[in-house]
Amino acid sequence: MTSRSIDNVIFDIGNVLIRWQPERLFREYFAHDEAIRDFYAETGLLHRNLEFDRGEPFAVGLAELAAKHPHHGDALHAFNHRWTETLAGEIPETVAMLGRLRAAGVRNFAITNFSREKFDVALEIFPFLAGFDDIVVSADVKLIKPDPEIFQVLLKRHGLDAERSLFIDDNAENIAAARSLGIVTHHFAEPEALRRDLVGYGFEV
Repeated sequence: MTSRSIDNVIFDIGNVLIRWQPERLFREYFAHDEAIRDFYAETGLLHRNLEFDRGEPFAVGLAELAAKHPHHGDALHAFNHRWTETLAGEIPETVAMLGRLRAAGVRNFAITNFSREKFDVALEIFPFLAGFDDIVVSADVKLIKPDPEIFQVLLKRHGLDAERSLFIDDNAENIAAARSLGIVTHHFAEPEALRRDLVGYGFEV
């Protein structure tokens, strides 16, 4: 049997396994992408979304933003009530690789910045998310990437060896945080590069 340097594969979810594109929703409210960027800058929505990932209820945070920016109230509340429209489907090539890792018996985990209320919705839409050996959801532990402690939660919970664990994420800051703990990393940009890395580590994907 060929020895392998990696025992555990840890996935980010947004824009690695499923596409999260809030602009899909806001194009109904704004004429062009520059106006959407101005909306983000004025309301601080994307920054506030990190607090949703940390556990703040969507309804509470968005009501506060809408009170400060009433002319954007409809768009802000839509981010809660029409949140599923920010999802642009799974990334099929990556999901297929995850499936082959599972079929081969490879331990697979996820660490994701996600509100619990919306993650439960995502579980219904994307059933493959229920197949991980464990998922650390930021809202559950009140920690968000790139805080190194969120990676420690998973490592300690399962006694994982950082140097034999591969973490896959599309965010450079998250990659740097994982690497600072000795975790092997792959900065995700497109599925084929990930496939080459996984093959290099001895996985048949």
